[in-house]
Amino acid sequence: MNWNDYEAIWKRQPLPRGTQADLTNLKQTFETKRRKMAAAFLVRDWTELLACGFMVIVYGKFWQKVGSAGWPMGFAILMILLVATVFIRERLRSRRNRLGADATVLAKVEADLAELRHQRQLILRVWAWYITPCAVAMLIHGSVILRRVRPGDPLREPVSFVVIGLCIVLLCWIVWVINRRAVRTRIEPRLAELEKLRHDLLSPE
Repeated sequence: MNWNDYEAIWKRQPLPRGTQADLTNLKQTFETKRRKMAAAFLVRDWTELLACGFMVIVYGKFWQKVGSAGWPMGFAILMILLVATVFIRERLRSRRNRLGADATVLAKVEADLAELRHQRQLILRVWAWYITPCAVAMLIHGSVILRRVRPGDPLREPVSFVVIGLCIVLLCWIVWVINRRAVRTRIEPRLAELEKLRHDLLSPE
């Protein structure tokens, strides 16, 4: 295949769904979608923060029950706190970047574009700041539990370690797939819509 063949294939690819949106509809629904987007990120951040707080309490109670032998749980709690700091940072960043009531439509569109680009990168890197710390925390918790199992208990069998490891891997994979799907089906189409709206606002009458 030569360059012309590759170019023809590229041109035949379907455009992002958002680019086909009607401009009139984009303008009419802009404020509603903008508020929904902000609310969705707000709910996500606070839900995750509450979940982190719950897990810190659970791990702390478990550590207290186990006693000094449960000292690795300190590292598990630290992993959860690292995840929590990301969502705290997101709330602070959102408040800092909030526009005033007198902001123009163009300013709001550009702010939403910047926000969605940031969220896209955040979600695409979810394995680094969310999945990995959570997986480490779960592995530590599991290892402390297995260390306390009495000799002869089925949980001490090698297959138990394999099953626990596979469950953690499966859970992490599910989180990764869900987040990738969110980028593909929600964020990228909305980015395409906003790019189209921004181009229209910048175009001369």
